[in-house]
Amino acid sequence: MGYEGDHHHHAVDGLVNLFTKANHDLTVVNNRLDKEFRQIYPDNANPMKLVSRIKKIQDELPSLKEQCQELLSAKQDLIDKARTTIVGNRASLRRLQTSMGIPIISDSDDPAYTNFNEVIDEWTVQVRSRTEDEIDEGSEDINRMLFSAIVQGN
Repeated sequence: MGYEGDHHHHAVDGLVNLFTKANHDLTVVNNRLDKEFRQIYPDNANPMKLVSRIKKIQDELPSLKEQCQELLSAKQDLIDKARTTIVGNRASLRRLQTSMGIPIISDSDDPAYTNFNEVIDEWTVQVRSRTEDEIDEGSEDINRMLFSAIVQGN
């Protein structure tokens, strides 16, 4: 019985030694490649650094997508609130102008209001053009469209 236990113990020791040597050899190869690549390639083209950067980007991509979604949601909320406030203020201003007998300024004669609408319209058109094939006819969720455009662009 003691002999069989020693046999397994030696086999495990041999396996551990083999893995230890393999790990050491791989570390030596890694260090030599790193040194060689640093001498051959400029810093931004070093293959080992590029692989490391790609892995880091892959690891961070899910978090980045989530942050983009949060940002887009907040942006859409801001746009919706700004539009609601501006349209409401314009309606109040028109009622006030009418009650005081002041001529009402048309939308086309109000450069700030025109610019505001143009910016929102351009943004909407740009997002829709990038995701035209993916848009559901009944969907007007600008966040989903822009997020799809960003993710698809990468």
